[in-house]
Amino acid sequence: MILVADSGSSKTDWLLAVPGKDPIPFRTGGLNPYFLTEKEMVKILHDQGAEMVKHANDIDEIYFFGAGCSSPDRHEIVSNAVSQLFPKAYISVDSDLLGGAYATCGHEKGLCCVLGTGSNISYFDGEDIHAGKHGLGYILGDEGSGSWFGKALITDYLYGNMPDEIATQFSAEYPIDKETVIFNVYQKAGGNFYLASFAKFLGKVRDTVYGQNLLAQGFLEFIETNIKSYPQYHKYKCHFVGSMAYVFAEELTRLCESNEVHVGKIIRKPINDLLQFIITRNTATL
Repeated sequence: MILVADSGSSKTDWLLAVPGKDPIPFRTGGLNPYFLTEKEMVKILHDQGAEMVKHANDIDEIYFFGAGCSSPDRHEIVSNAVSQLFPKAYISVDSDLLGGAYATCGHEKGLCCVLGTGSNISYFDGEDIHAGKHGLGYILGDEGSGSWFGKALITDYLYGNMPDEIATQFSAEYPIDKETVIFNVYQKAGGNFYLASFAKFLGKVRDTVYGQNLLAQGFLEFIETNIKSYPQYHKYKCHFVGSMAYVFAEELTRLCESNEVHVGKIIRKPINDLLQFIITRNTATL
């Protein structure tokens, strides 16, 4: 059996390929080695992945694609954690960008963007991704991501820059103050998740001038900072993975097209396409 994982900072989607049956989905918390230790990952898998671990003796290969898995030492942290619960399996760990590229580009050249809790971009040459200068995280980067929009909403609200009617709606849903925000962002772990949790409010004000302006600001910043940093960006299809891209695909597509960015696939979760790619690739190499 083959088990494939697509892990963001907040959650991990797992899909188990079972011969002759439909794939079995599982979900655990995110396993980002920048934020979690090996021991913490093992606990998440043990506590939240019990049903999945029941298949451990039958799983031959595990392909893990995750946020924060951008270097060999980070790969090792994840691999060591997963191997403690799946000791018989061959384990491969790569970045979520490569997983997104496999799911969207297949074997074709293109740009693959992640717009979820965080944001990132890579160029895929048909076989592998090429590391760029992006992916600076929610403090320095993450343009157009859930954490970016959450931060924008919070600061507009606390600074009094949000329209009164929208501010009233925001305060009713999120009874926050300056001290609460500072504590959750600067003193507690998971500041990026906290900020991104506010981004869903955009869906409620999507049709307002304020909502449209904020969406345009965030997505344009991503386009200018990330996509246009590739000189030949207009020659390739640009694919998107993640909840922010999927939910606000209409606004994102419109802004991309007006900037000569040729949009390809926009998918919320790459896990199904990713599993199919892995199975097809492995079958072709037999």
